[in-house]
Amino acid sequence: MKPIKQIMLAGIGALTAFNADAQVKVKAAQINDHELSVLNQLASPSVVVNMPVSQLLNAPGNEDLRAFFFTPVKDSTVLKGKKIAVIAADGFEEIELLGPVWYFKQLGAKVDIVAPKYNPAPERYGLMYPEMAKTHIMAIQYLQPVGWIKFDRTADQIKVSDYDAVFIPGGAWNPDNLRYDKDVIKFIQDFNKSGKLIAAICHAPVVLASADILKGRKLTGYWNIQVDLKNAGGTVLEQPVVTDGNLITSRHPIDVADFSRAVESWLIKK
Repeated sequence: MKPIKQIMLAGIGALTAFNADAQVKVKAAQINDHELSVLNQLASPSVVVNMPVSQLLNAPGNEDLRAFFFTPVKDSTVLKGKKIAVIAADGFEEIELLGPVWYFKQLGAKVDIVAPKYNPAPERYGLMYPEMAKTHIMAIQYLQPVGWIKFDRTADQIKVSDYDAVFIPGGAWNPDNLRYDKDVIKFIQDFNKSGKLIAAICHAPVVLASADILKGRKLTGYWNIQVDLKNAGGTVLEQPVVTDGNLITSRHPIDVADFSRAVESWLIKK
């Protein structure tokens, strides 16, 4: 039988801000043997697949991606004066947010991380949130929660005039959290009308589908969302980066370098 401590930790492993031992002791004291038996049957082993950054950069075939991060930039003022908003929620792919953010800052841009307003699930869902969820969003590597980053503003606090560009990282969960948020969708729609740059990578283009701005546009995205992009009226191309007017899209973490350079090039021309 799996220990109750293991069961409870499997359910809250991502919420690192909690004192897990204290949580487990409280829960263990509240259940009987029958309930413990049921819980054991409802829990699964916590072995997962993840994608550490070092493994990604050192993987065969990713030499260009490794060089992108480890070769010093030649001009740290290329994007000086440019303001970029990164719109993300819990479940964003770590390298798809931190990689471009690092690069744009290296080039002199001002970057804000913008998240939806804190909106915990109803109590009946049985979820536990760390206190830091009010000020931070959770990163994942592939499907494994790995850490938290602090956001600068919330989506209800920003205006189109605040930024020169917006980009949305992927992650299987992040776009689902974003596409349901009314403030995020309204901002994307207004930003698109302004003609300013909207960039999205991996799963993130589904947020643009929810914003209904893909009709007649060429774009790309992660393979298992491409049918959604087509259903939203887009023409999907199998390329590392697709630029169509004020829209830049990419497919995968491996495309982060090409994606970041495309955003840089677009902003330099404006």
